[in-house]
Order: sequence, then C-alpha cells, then structure tokens
Amino acid sequence: MGLKCGIVGLPNVGKSTIFNCLSSKKAQAANFPFCTIDPNVGMFTVPDERLIKISEIDHPKKVVPTTIEILDIAGLVKGASKGEGLGNRFLANIRETDAIIHVLRCFENDNITHVDGSIDPVRDKEIVDAELQLKDLETLEKRIEKMGKQARFGNDPKTKKMVDLAVRYKNVLEQGRSARTLHLSEEDTRVAREFYLLTNKPVLYVCNVDEASALKGNKYTRDLAEAIKDENTGMLILAGATEADIAELETFEEKKLFLEELGLEEPGVNKLVSAAYELLDLQTFFTTGPDESRAWTFIRGTKAPQAAGLIHSDFEKGFIRAEVIKYENYIAYGSEHACRDKGKIAIEGKEYMVQDGDIMHFRFNV
Repeated sequence: MGLKCGIVGLPNVGKSTIFNCLSSKKAQAANFPFCTIDPNVGMFTVPDERLIKISEIDHPKKVVPTTIEILDIAGLVKGASKGEGLGNRFLANIRETDAIIHVLRCFENDNITHVDGSIDPVRDKEIVDAELQLKDLETLEKRIEKMGKQARFGNDPKTKKMVDLAVRYKNVLEQGRSARTLHLSEEDTRVAREFYLLTNKPVLYVCNVDEASALKGNKYTRDLAEAIKDENTGMLILAGATEADIAELETFEEKKLFLEELGLEEPGVNKLVSAAYELLDLQTFFTTGPDESRAWTFIRGTKAPQAAGLIHSDFEKGFIRAEVIKYENYIAYGSEHACRDKGKIAIEGKEYMVQDGDIMHFRFNV
C-alpha cells in the first residue's frame, strides 16, 4: 500500500537506534547532532502469529508477512519552520509520511549530549510541535488568501467550506495546539485532508528510556503522559539501547533468554510495530495456498473489490465475488477443504467490508 511512518525528534534522542531495531537496513547512530541528514529508508515487518499458524497448516513454498516503510528523518531544531538546521528538508520529509513516530529522550546519560543541555521530554515535544504548527500556519494562511478570493467571487460550496475549515484550523494553531486536536465531523475530516497539515498526522510518542525504566517508566515518562492526555495520540515506553542489544542476538532462544532476564515477554519494537499499525488504522487479511501464505495490509473499512485490488488491479476491475473464511474457523477445521465441507466459507459481494483476519479467495473476470 506504500504506507510510511516517519521517525522524528530532536537530535541525539535515539531515532537512528530505534530505526535500526525496526529495519534490516542500518543507519548511522552517533553522539552528535545531524548524524542523519538524508532520511534512511527501511521496511519493518509487522509480526503476526496468525500468519505463522496458517502457514503451518498449508506448508507453502513461501511465507510473506506484511510490511510498512519507515523513514529515519534528520533531527529537528528550533527555527526549522524558517529553515534553521535541516529544517526545510526535515519538514518536506515529514510531509511524505502517513504517520509520525515521535521519539523523546527520557533517560539521563552524561556521555550523550543533548542539544538543549538538559533532559525534558515535554519541552522537546513542544519544540517539535511548535515548528510543525508554524509551518501549518504558513500553509493555511496561503490557502485562506487564495481560497478567500474564490469564495467571495464564486458560489462553490466546497470552497466556502474549505475556507471555514482553514480559519478554524488557523485559530487552533494560533492557540499553540496541533490540528489533530480539532474535532470534526466525518465529512469535514475528508475535506480537511486536502490541506495536508503536518500536525494532522497521527502521532505515536515513543519514550526512549534506560533499561531500569523499561517496564514501568520514570518521572520523565509520567510528565509526558500528563502533557499529552488531551491529545488524540498514543504513547509507548521503550529502552532503545536494550532493544539494540536484543536485535544483535542471532537466535530466537538467545532473545527469549535475554528477555526473560529483563522480565519482558517480547521485544519493545514488536509493540512499537503493532502500535504503529493501529495508529494508521490498519488491519490484515490473508491469502494462502501451496505456493504462498501472505498477509495483506488494508485500511479499516475497505470493501472486498478494493481489497482484491491490493493484490492486482485486474482483481478489482473484474471482481465477481469473494470467498471468505474466518481465521478462527480455518484454524479450528485445519484446511480450506474442511471449512468448505462444514459450510464455513461465506460468499461475499461488492459491498462486503473486509474484516481483520479474513482469509480471502477472490473470483474475478477481466
């Protein structure tokens, strides 16, 4: 689907370290600002135990999990909206993403410098927020000026609605709030997407902590949780250095033993991937057979023909019907043939809304 998450934050907060834990492509991580200039681009695999269990039934030649593209974006500094540091490049990179993973430093370490000289994740968050808000204000002011003339001399109701929405967003941003805090109807939300506002993107705050704080957090994470309580965002606590150590281990057994010693059930990056998936309002359907068992990413609310189009455009163009098996039934009965004998295959048409975990077989004719 070409979905992208951007990892952002101030310099030296651990963005590249976390990127390296998520992606097979390694980025340079160093103790100086702007270690990352051009964004590192990688793919992270969405862990899904259901795909493993499906493949254990069908024994396919190939198993293909779903992935999301991830960008490790250069660190931002004050004045980025006016081009300071790598500001223009940073903001352009964020605009390309579908969601933001905002890494905040919540650990003390005298050997790792902080661009502002002290540890304060709430302040760091506000610096990034302010720069994105200033850029959005600039975008809206230009749109209001352009659309205002069209609204005055024309009768297009959509233009007038967009002017009204732009003014409402401008008022919110001038109060120091991000665009995502403005509550809109579904119709207004669809119209507002045309503004491409940076602060309207879904955000997951990742608190980068020391190993001792990985389970319960610390004073910094509690301060941040209080600061974002009124935002429509998520927050995750993760020990970046520890995750890097886990990522270096080669076998599943070694990782499991290391996690047990730390009192953890799974690597924090697994939770990060799942949280990012949820943040983008994504779900998964499966296709399976002797050649391949595969997970496919779709946006919640997608109908069957559009889901078929994710596999191939011809599937959508010539869509006839979808044969659907619920994951629970597939596992319980052990094969497509058994599900068919038990009447557990549903025949669905063009209006069927695909559900998370559906095992799909599409019939089409082009």
